[in-house]
Amino acid sequence: MTEQEARAAVQAAIAQVAPDIALADFDDASRLRQDLELDSLDFLRLVETMDASTDVDIPERDYASVGTIRGLIDYLAARG
Repeated sequence: MTEQEARAAVQAAIAQVAPDIALADFDDASRLRQDLELDSLDFLRLVETMDASTDVDIPERDYASVGTIRGLIDYLAARG
């Protein structure tokens, strides 16, 4: 998966899980739970949505790696 495809997948998943978030207000360094204010259930739904849409499983041990928008994009690009 290219970085561009990963970015599109992340944007689509965030829009699905938290449609009230305007991604234009955030940059790649934005933290999913703190800056985007995703609670733990929203974060888990985001991970599940990413798995369903990209076939990239994100195990719990890797959650720290995908704590930011950039981290999630890089993770998907490397494994997708």
